[in-house]
Amino acid sequence: MNIIIQATLKNLERTKNILSLLSDEHFSSSSIPPYYSSIGSHIRHILDFYDCMLVKSNMIDLKARKRQTEVEINCKRALEYYSDVFNKISKLEESDLNRIVIVTDDLGLGNTEIKYTFSSLLAQANSHTTHHYAIINYILEGLRLSVKDENFGYNPTTPKTKILN
Repeated sequence: MNIIIQATLKNLERTKNILSLLSDEHFSSSSIPPYYSSIGSHIRHILDFYDCMLVKSNMIDLKARKRQTEVEINCKRALEYYSDVFNKISKLEESDLNRIVIVTDDLGLGNTEIKYTFSSLLAQANSHTTHHYAIINYILEGLRLSVKDENFGYNPTTPKTKILN
């Protein structure tokens, strides 16, 4: 299996781990400042990003996400969505990764089209996932919960600082 697919699946498995730890109440809580977003909204966003890019078309619109609100408040529904996305990624082949795709996104100045290889888009999605895990980690801290994964929310290239007592 290609290293980009392996890394993506390994990182995405953290979603399943989070879902197994949380109640729907914690998952949907939007009580932590300064943004008052929920873990569920971040998980839904991560899964939506992958879902909209896992199409057979060479035209991918990153703005055309499902935004299923039930996924934001229901761990069971989020786990089903996760499983669907995870299975689609695990079935990707080398030929999928090498294809050229035109990605439509709004970078803040209106729609733009960007030419990618699918593998570069998958690598971007993996990094994007890690970014959202960092935010989720912040929310977990505010909820006084923790994940037993010292790499959760850390980009592999980020140096880890030692906490001094």
